Amino acid sequence: MLEQLADWITFDLLRLDSTSLLGKAVQFFIYDTAKIVLLLAVMIYGISLLRSFFPPERTRDLVNRFPPLVRHLLAALLGVITPFCSCSSVPIFIGFVESGLPLGVTLSFLIASPIVNEVSAAMLIAIFGWKVALLYIGSGVLIAVVAGWLMGQWRLERWVEPYVYQVKMGQVAEERMTWADRRRFARENTAEIVRRVWLYVVIGVGLGAAIHGYAPADLLARWAGPRTPWSVPVAVLLGVPLYSNAVGTIPIVQALLGKGVALGTALSFMMAVTALSLPEMIILRKVMQPKLIAVFVGTVSVAIIGIGYLFNGLGSIPP
Repeated sequence: MLEQLADWITFDLLRLDSTSLLGKAVQFFIYDTAKIVLLLAVMIYGISLLRSFFPPERTRDLVNRFPPLVRHLLAALLGVITPFCSCSSVPIFIGFVESGLPLGVTLSFLIASPIVNEVSAAMLIAIFGWKVALLYIGSGVLIAVVAGWLMGQWRLERWVEPYVYQVKMGQVAEERMTWADRRRFARENTAEIVRRVWLYVVIGVGLGAAIHGYAPADLLARWAGPRTPWSVPVAVLLGVPLYSNAVGTIPIVQALLGKGVALGTALSFMMAVTALSLPEMIILRKVMQPKLIAVFVGTVSVAIIGIGYLFNGLGSIPP
């Protein structure tokens, strides 16, 4: 329904050409903004209802029963089965942090969710074969677990915006809350989070819409050829400003490989686009302080570059 509404506003009401770059950008902006704001509201409301039964202290106790690496692995696997792009993963990340889950664990989810999902896995198998698909999926999960664990060890909670950790349930005992109390708490919490974040969603998606459909295949092929030692870092730097999900980047990767770009370089580009998009960073700015965003981007970038060089070192992988 949201996509149909975006189509009607863009192509019928505004009478923009559906084949033009402007028409595609406007439709993308309307659809993705509505989708992410709606997802934000629904997820925060649902998580707030759960929070009324599970205060942050209880949530932390449940999570802490698992060994540290197992917690990060479970968060990464949860990200794998949630088919969200980077911007759509942010609302769930906010809800997880606000619910009292450790920051490093939630970062593992935030990294894994856009990089890997079951649809992209199926497409990778169909186009590149199961070996490449398994390497990509395994690398995505590995990056999410290791990077999330490292950032958890660094105690970066002080660089999360303070309002995210504010608990508005007061001292009301869980067993004394009625359903009306729980719904009122969820509504108020949802309204406050959406009020704080919506402008950043609009700015982030607007930037993504402005560059939607831009695929610098020729530029990347020229600067990141199969034998250039700097190909992988260049691929990551070029991928960060773009905004797409894993499925949307697979045809670009296919085109890059056809132009002679090495497998590790092309997959590093795909990971950077999906996990480190600039629109996602703009939205995260309302939740994270710049220092935490810098650590997040730097840590994940280094991990992606390492995986890219590893794939390049393996050479051609038969399907």
